[in-house]
Amino acid sequence: MIVHHYRAEEEEAVLTLDAGKFSEVVAAHQFIVVEFYAPWDADGIVEYNGPRDADGIVKDLSSVQEYNGPRDADGIVEYLKKQVGPASVEIKSVEDTTNLISDKGVVTVGVFPEFGGSEFENFVAEKMRIDYDFLHTLDANILRGDMAVKGPAVRLFKPFDELFIDSQAMLFLSFDDDRIETFKSQFYEAAKQYGDKNISFLIGDVTDAQGAFQYFGLKESEVPLLFIQASAAKYIKPTVEPDQIVPWLKEYTDGTILPHVKSDSIPLVNYQPVKVVVADNLNDVVFNSGKNVLLEFYGPWCGHCQKLAPILDEVAVSLQNDAKMDATTNDIPPDFAVEGYSTMYFYSSAGNLLSYERGRTAEEIINSIKKNKGSKPGEAVVEDDAAENDAMEEQQPAPESVKDQL
Repeated sequence: MIVHHYRAEEEEAVLTLDAGKFSEVVAAHQFIVVEFYAPWDADGIVEYNGPRDADGIVKDLSSVQEYNGPRDADGIVEYLKKQVGPASVEIKSVEDTTNLISDKGVVTVGVFPEFGGSEFENFVAEKMRIDYDFLHTLDANILRGDMAVKGPAVRLFKPFDELFIDSQAMLFLSFDDDRIETFKSQFYEAAKQYGDKNISFLIGDVTDAQGAFQYFGLKESEVPLLFIQASAAKYIKPTVEPDQIVPWLKEYTDGTILPHVKSDSIPLVNYQPVKVVVADNLNDVVFNSGKNVLLEFYGPWCGHCQKLAPILDEVAVSLQNDAKMDATTNDIPPDFAVEGYSTMYFYSSAGNLLSYERGRTAEEIINSIKKNKGSKPGEAVVEDDAAENDAMEEQQPAPESVKDQL
């Protein structure tokens, strides 16, 4: 075997090892390339007479991958530099967009309200970086096209695209499935029929798609699974049969199927002061409850949310109708603009949805809710006693608005 690692000293760039030294040498380097070869195999040797300009490359040895890159010297160096860098690169400006999104291949871009949480952490599967380029940004407006997207959302660029692909159709199945060729045939037929609808088509082995499954909230038990990621919604056809692929794509393009909503299970026991709400029961707990409800969107890892938790418990004991949703494991309806954690909204018993932007002490929250409970859509937001008195005296109707600021 030959071990390639990178140092400033050229004579140490390639080591020849036997089984006795293998573990010791590999453990001593953060990033290392190992070639297993046979002395008589001329094809197994790469002639490298160029400069050793790849020093500084590092890699977490907990991730071991087969080398499937180029076999020429320059190609090897470029490939390894790409693998050793971050799995996803941040886009910070329009210039970054121009430089990083080119016509060389397919690029996957994640748009996030902040770089944290399970969606961001699961955005890139380490093994997938070999075949795809990943980028991420906080601002969708610096990408091609004008997009009012706060995320989390995933977009796909392909060569020569001027705009985003509107939808991605992904077929996940086991490549050991006896029907694999039938599935491929039907999926290719769907791509032929609906590729002009600005839909991209991808097929993947479920064993290599764990990151995608975690990010999108998919279940391995539902494979074979046909999944569509659109700009504002997701659509799922679980345990799909080959002959159902084309008809289901037609239903999607016709707009006759309902979007899928990622949701935690509805809790069977929910006796805490702040009730746990999930995507599947949000309408019942908030919009259809007929009550005044304070709703917090939080991230389990968020330090600010953890500090706020006992304060919201105190508020809940006083007002009785507080709820919280894990925004990292549940899809957030478009009614709410959640750009960070924690984000709070107040929904009045009369149907007024207000974003809470004021103080975070229990007293401030309670006073603000008491002054605005029962408010109707379009009513002025009461922020203090003087404003409350003025509002009562004027009694002038305001333009209708679903959202306001509390």
